[in-house]
Amino acid sequence: MRILLLGCTGFVGKELVPTLLNENHELYIVSRKPINKLKVDLDFNKFKFLQIDLSIEKNWNNENLLNILRETEGIINLMGEPIAEKKWTVLQKKEIENSRVNTTRFMMNTLKNFKINPKVIVNGSAIGYYGTSLSDEFTENSTVGKDFLANLCNQWEAAANKKPLFSRLVIFRIGIVLEADGGALGKMLPVFKIGLGGPIGDGMQWMSWIHRSDLCALITKALVDKKYSGVFNAVAPKPVLMKDFSKTIGKCLNRPNLLPVPGAVLKILLGDGAKVVLEGQKVVSSKLKNFYFKYPLLEKAIYASTKN
Repeated sequence: MRILLLGCTGFVGKELVPTLLNENHELYIVSRKPINKLKVDLDFNKFKFLQIDLSIEKNWNNENLLNILRETEGIINLMGEPIAEKKWTVLQKKEIENSRVNTTRFMMNTLKNFKINPKVIVNGSAIGYYGTSLSDEFTENSTVGKDFLANLCNQWEAAANKKPLFSRLVIFRIGIVLEADGGALGKMLPVFKIGLGGPIGDGMQWMSWIHRSDLCALITKALVDKKYSGVFNAVAPKPVLMKDFSKTIGKCLNRPNLLPVPGAVLKILLGDGAKVVLEGQKVVSSKLKNFYFKYPLLEKAIYASTKN
């Protein structure tokens, strides 16, 4: 299949791109950054690359991009400013929102205006859709939350749903993605390796997670399996409490799990973004019953990540 990838040159993309190439898909990758500024080690001889900033509406009229879109059978859209790497200033919130909602809206408008109908569109979202809770359990049928991230995800999905009539749309509400070379786990491992690790906050918040390999396999399967349509929670079957998450990291590394990270420290570093980690949510999928998870249990996922 000929696939256009948006926002796939980061933490998820470094595994997703090789996974898709191994399935013999033909890839077109678009990034606002030039090749020499990308932080991932990819073989750029194996796909076609276009540097363009798609958060700017007029750039969607780029002739090279339009030619690619006309030849595209599938689109994977994971574009978006990282959620929890900077404080949520007014400007940062706007950037987080525009990089997802506007880009997706521009894409759908372009597809419709030029009468382009890809067979399938896989669009990102996040479990932040449900808001945070220390006690509730959420499935794909749960209602949208009321905080900033919930509103963001709701707008993002609404923009995606403006797809061309004949394109199959799959939306993945993605949990915390685990692998040692980035994301939440990548940031926590160095601290644990020197014996200073521990739970964040009081440790009683839920973490709904998925190993990166399983996420990539899920996206790859959704491209070709027509049973995938609509919204899916991209999470492993067993969410865990933060205290158990940190305990499992310590166990896999044979390191102590003694020093909790105070919530106040995290708030200083991330501002409102600390809410994602400090409150969390227990999310499961009622629709992924037949998907084979390579890493269904946390200990297996972390052990595999730390031993690679």
